Amino acid sequence: MKIGEIREMTAEEIQEKLRSLREELFNMRFQHGIGQLENPKKMFHARKDIARLETVMSQLTLENKQA
Repeated sequence: MKIGEIREMTAEEIQEKLRSLREELFNMRFQHGIGQLENPKKMFHARKDIARLETVMSQLTLENKQA
């Protein structure tokens, strides 16, 4: 997920995407623990996407507070 795509999303869409990615990461951790995860790089990408989404959310809240 690219930062440009995230910036075009509404706050509600970002929250929903965060929820789904966190759930997906949770499931991947279990799969990794028992050796069923096919591609461990997916965990890396999910964590990066979560960080990007949280960064944009914090920027949005700061902009709203200043306005």
